[in-house]
Amino acid sequence: MATEFKTSWLTSTNDKGEYIRKPSAFRHQIVSSSNTSNTSSTEFIAENNRYHLYVSYACPWAHRTLIMRALKGLEDVITVNVVDPLLETGGWKFNDKPLFEGSTLDEVNGKQYLREIYVMSEPDYVGNITVPVLFDKKTKKIVNNESSEIIRILNSQFNDFCKTDEERKLDFYPESLRTKIDELNDWIYPFINNGVYRCGFAKSQEAYDDAFDKLFEHLDKVEDILSKNRYLVGDQFTEADIRLFTTLIRFDPVYVLHFKTNLRRIIDYPNIYEYMKEIYQMERIKETTNMKQIKYHYMASHKTINPLGIIAKGPHLDLDTPHKRGHLAKK
Repeated sequence: MATEFKTSWLTSTNDKGEYIRKPSAFRHQIVSSSNTSNTSSTEFIAENNRYHLYVSYACPWAHRTLIMRALKGLEDVITVNVVDPLLETGGWKFNDKPLFEGSTLDEVNGKQYLREIYVMSEPDYVGNITVPVLFDKKTKKIVNNESSEIIRILNSQFNDFCKTDEERKLDFYPESLRTKIDELNDWIYPFINNGVYRCGFAKSQEAYDDAFDKLFEHLDKVEDILSKNRYLVGDQFTEADIRLFTTLIRFDPVYVLHFKTNLRRIIDYPNIYEYMKEIYQMERIKETTNMKQIKYHYMASHKTINPLGIIAKGPHLDLDTPHKRGHLAKK
């Protein structure tokens, strides 16, 4: 298991040196108990305090799930443990002496490594060990480790347990906007979310150049959209914005230097930068963002990129200054 993990991002490349992300392995769904027509077809029913998230503050995919959990007011419904930010030979580790505030022990299963949770769920598992993980405390099984599916589960299937009516009514994947959201996700994911990794983990100049060009082509596309719209689909904040935000917030502090995505910074995009600030300042989102763990993880863990593990101190970004997006508010 440790060997498979140790080489995961180093071996996930093709003959051209292009980084190819492996698909998530666990893709079960959770169904609301209110949806009686579907509960008979799944062993995973939404219940209070039954499910648990294993996350890393550093990981943009896990960050999505923390944001959705917070916005829907599910902090007391779905418990969380946070792995140590340093990714070593054994993989994601739970640490009783965390390098940074926020990391925890495994308070559900008492394991030392996240890979032990994967093996508990599937004894013959030999794939990558990734976060986030949505775990069922009742059956001792991983339900899902695909962040895009986890955020939709949290968005819709736990409404019975939201603390307030306002949280219950929040819908970040509304039916009327699903086509637009899906169309955005279809290019933001490969060219921006995963595009920064395709730059950073490329093993050839050709692969890097291609990923780099596509990344900035599509960031320019986002800048154009946000010059006209408050959010990606218009006036409504949706999952598309959450998915993009977790990449944007890491871009200038990490990706520009560490992944060599240095054509332009996010601060150089007037509309994207103010949009990122607006989202960061939204109630409950700022508290899900741990920049110390983000920077430490990337720069200390990826020794093939940064062999000495020296953590860059900059840049200074004042994300609490008033954003300039109000003029695009719905009239």
